[in-house]
Amino acid sequence: MPGNSFGEIFKITSFGESHGPAIGGIVEGCPAGLSLDTDFIQLMLDRRRPGQSSITTQRKEEDTVELLSGIFEGKTIGTPIGFLIRNKDVKSNDYDHLKETYRPSHADFTWQEKYGIRDYRGGGRSSARETASRVVAGAVAMQLLKHYNVGIAAWVSAVGEIEMPELHTPVTQEAVYNNDVRCPHPATAAKMISLIKEIRSEGDTLGGVVSCSITGVPVGLGEPVFDKLNASLGKAMLSINAVKGFEIGSGFNAASMRGSAHNDPFTNEKGKIKTISNYSGGIQGGISNGAEIYFRVAFKPVATIMTEQETVNSTGEAVTLKGKGRHDPCVVPRAVPIVEAMAAITIADFLLLNRLSKLNS
Repeated sequence: MPGNSFGEIFKITSFGESHGPAIGGIVEGCPAGLSLDTDFIQLMLDRRRPGQSSITTQRKEEDTVELLSGIFEGKTIGTPIGFLIRNKDVKSNDYDHLKETYRPSHADFTWQEKYGIRDYRGGGRSSARETASRVVAGAVAMQLLKHYNVGIAAWVSAVGEIEMPELHTPVTQEAVYNNDVRCPHPATAAKMISLIKEIRSEGDTLGGVVSCSITGVPVGLGEPVFDKLNASLGKAMLSINAVKGFEIGSGFNAASMRGSAHNDPFTNEKGKIKTISNYSGGIQGGISNGAEIYFRVAFKPVATIMTEQETVNSTGEAVTLKGKGRHDPCVVPRAVPIVEAMAAITIADFLLLNRLSKLNS
């Protein structure tokens, strides 16, 4: 089945279903000689794994990664990096009632129509459990990016109608991951957590926004026309489960601005050309300009709710459905490392592609 790989040179191919024996993947294109911190890979997985707090799904998966190939004596050797994450805390019986029923806003109907068969247990391949494989690949990519002094930080900037105020200092991963909701503004984080708990008690769910900043990106990343850097970042983010929107730089606000206000004037700062403002979000003409790349990713409310909904079954009969099993009331806290991972994979891929853009003098 196509559509299981992402990237041109630095590439991740993932496999597995939510309630199968395991999920996993293969990372290709990572240069040889990179010292790989396996503890960091596990740390990123721990940040994404289920059951980590009272505001996430209570499925208890250890998400211990098994690295199978491509590494020798702590370094990459230039061959494919294969890995496995075993599924252990599966309760497939929770999904028996969905064998013939289509859940509202899930992939049940579309997958059934496309393939003629579907794994209804936890959503099968369409489950967000698949994103654990992306996090492993992203953790490898982040260590490659560190070699180029590129840093990535994502955080929850909105939950429902609660929005974090603008910060005037750089966001660090330490500030993000010191609370359950992954918001670096403590007062806002407390409000978000309270709202998620309230919504969960009502059997309902919430959406939210994850913001991301990428610093240290050199000028020149991005390919002409169809493979613009912003287009590839958009594809990366929109491929994540539950994502409904992506905006970079000024985003949709640009539609209400005048060119005289929106343009980013250039200046010469000690022999280095920079922009005074950054409405472009670090990308102009689809190519990085050396400024901070920042974007926002909108996540819809989790589709499985614990209240009754009207739907139909596979024969078209009207039925009433009530959610069962273990589900997140709000996906954005666990989505933060996924956004970081997909951003890292995208930038790593373009860094390697950029080696082909011109002859070195």
